[in-house]
Amino acid sequence: MKIKSYHYRKIIAWSLPIFCVATKSVFGAPSETEVFVSGQDGYHTYRIPASVVTTKGTLLAFCEGRKKSRSDTGDIDLVIKRSSDGGKSWSSMSVVWDDGLNTCGNPCPVVDRDTGTIHLLLTWNSGKIHESKIKSGFGEDSRRVFVSHSTDDGKTWTKPKEITAATKKKDWTWYATGPGAGIQLEKGKHAGRLVIPCDHKLQAHGDRSFRSHVIYSDDHGKTWHLGGIAPKAMVNECEVVELSDDRLLLNMRNYDKSIRARQVCFSKDGGLSWQNQRHDKKLIEPICQASIRRLRWPAKERPGVILFSNPASKNKRDKLTIRASYDDGATWKHSRELYSGGSAYSCLVILKNQAIGNLYEKDGYKSIVFTRLDLEWLQSSTQK
Repeated sequence: MKIKSYHYRKIIAWSLPIFCVATKSVFGAPSETEVFVSGQDGYHTYRIPASVVTTKGTLLAFCEGRKKSRSDTGDIDLVIKRSSDGGKSWSSMSVVWDDGLNTCGNPCPVVDRDTGTIHLLLTWNSGKIHESKIKSGFGEDSRRVFVSHSTDDGKTWTKPKEITAATKKKDWTWYATGPGAGIQLEKGKHAGRLVIPCDHKLQAHGDRSFRSHVIYSDDHGKTWHLGGIAPKAMVNECEVVELSDDRLLLNMRNYDKSIRARQVCFSKDGGLSWQNQRHDKKLIEPICQASIRRLRWPAKERPGVILFSNPASKNKRDKLTIRASYDDGATWKHSRELYSGGSAYSCLVILKNQAIGNLYEKDGYKSIVFTRLDLEWLQSSTQK
C-alpha cells in the first residue's frame, strides 16, 4: 500500500560547517553547543534527538522537525546535521524525510562497523491522526515502520523502504523505533547483529497495553525481523546495551507510577527473547525517554563502563544526570548532574579517545544541544 502524496528530499550537498561557540569553557568541565533551536530553519519545535558516530569519525545528529507546533501529531519531518570535529561545530540542516503534512519521525540510527553503512530506522503515520486514534494493523494511515540508509558518511540517504510486515504484528496499534540509537553486537555467537530498540501498543487501551521489543538484522540491514518482546507491560521507549557476559540489557521507560524508576530485562540469545523484567530503583525517572551506552569493555585490571542518561527526577523533566556503572548495570557508582534545568530526551554517543557526547532536549524543548564530557569529570562528582 502506497503512502499518499509522498515527497522525498535527497540531500544534495552540504555547506561548510557553521561554527557554534560553546557555552561552557572551564577546563575539565563539559562544553556545550546548540545544534537545533526551535523556531529556526522553518520549524516550530525540534524534538526526539538521536546521534551516532560513523566509521569515519563523523558525528551525526538527527531529530524531528515539527512544522507548526510542539505536538506529536501533524506535519513532522526527519532532519539531520553533521559534525566533523566531535560536535564543536555543525553543518547546516538537511531533511532526510519530508512526506508533506504527514508524520515522519522516531529516528533510531545504527552504524554497521563492517560495511560503514548507517541504517536509520523510522516510523510514519498520517499527520491527521493522533496517537490515541491510530488503528491496528497495516492500514493506509496507521503507524508504519521504515528504514533508510547512507553509504557516504551521512551525506545522502536512500528513499525510506517500508518494513512493517516484517517487524509489526497486526494487532499492534502505535509503534515507535527507538528513539535514540541501536547497537551492533560485538561479542558472542550473534556478533555483527544489528539490534534496534522499539515499542508498541496493543489494541487494549491504557498504560497496560504499552510494551517494549526489539527488531534485528543479521545480514547488514538487507532484511529486518521482529525480535523478542519484554515479558511485562507498562513499558515503552527503550535502549539496549551489550553486557560483558554476552547478554543484552534492555532499559525501558516505566509507566508503573507506584515505582518511579526505569525497568530492565535481559536476553541470552541476542534479543530473540527477554527475561527477568524488574525495576532498577536507582534509575529514578519522571516517565521519560533515557539513553544507555557502553563506553568501554573490561580489559585486564580495568573495569568496563556503561553510561546512562536521563532526567533524574520523579515528578518533573529536569536534572539531566549522567551515571556510570562498572558492573554491567548492576550498580551505578558514579552520578553527576549535567544540567539542573528543564531537560528531557537524550542520546549518549562515544567520541574519539573515549570522550562522551550527549545530545539532549533543553529548557522545555527550546533547543537540542550537544554536550561533550569525559569520564574523569563524572568520576570527580561527590553526588550519590
